[in-house]
Amino acid sequence: MDLFAFDRVFYDKGKLIAGVDEAGRGPLAGPVVASAVVLPKNCIIDNLNDSKKLSSKKREILFKIIKEKALFYAISVVDSNTIDKINILQATLLAMKNSILQLEKKPDICLIDGNCKVKGLDITQETIVGGDAKSAAIAAASILAKVTRDTLMDKYAKEYPLYGFEKHKGYGTKKHIEAIKGYGICPIHRKSFAPISNISQLKTIG
Repeated sequence: MDLFAFDRVFYDKGKLIAGVDEAGRGPLAGPVVASAVVLPKNCIIDNLNDSKKLSSKKREILFKIIKEKALFYAISVVDSNTIDKINILQATLLAMKNSILQLEKKPDICLIDGNCKVKGLDITQETIVGGDAKSAAIAAASILAKVTRDTLMDKYAKEYPLYGFEKHKGYGTKKHIEAIKGYGICPIHRKSFAPISNISQLKTIG
């Protein structure tokens, strides 16, 4: 699918469009990260795709290219404590909203990955299920969010080395869950997420 052709439908209407996506809804630890990206109308970025379909090396290369070619972009991080307080959906929408509001110029329309609009914005929004595999702007946002989050989790891996965050990025792998059961949780774990919330007598380290 031509991701740029999808976006040109909106550009041809004279719209300045921002693609918006997130990374980190499913993990048991760490933040959720969202990004908003506004690409030039005739921008072409080779190999741009949904971040989940790219290797980490390709994502890192595209991360730099996207930041160089974008008219503007913004990245927002919402931590695990906030996720526990307001739930992951609301934390995701908060991260998306913050990234949009941080853009240097207000877009005419936001293409939002998924099926939930962001409340409290005076901007036209289009929700697109699977948008990171359809829209170039959303795919670019997915890469910025994913690489930013992975980098944060690599830093947390050095701070909390018992859990292997550098490998699974906080997702609920077998080894990660075994580490939680064996060592307890650390400050970046999401206490409201199962199976953490179902494990009794958990201690917190760090």
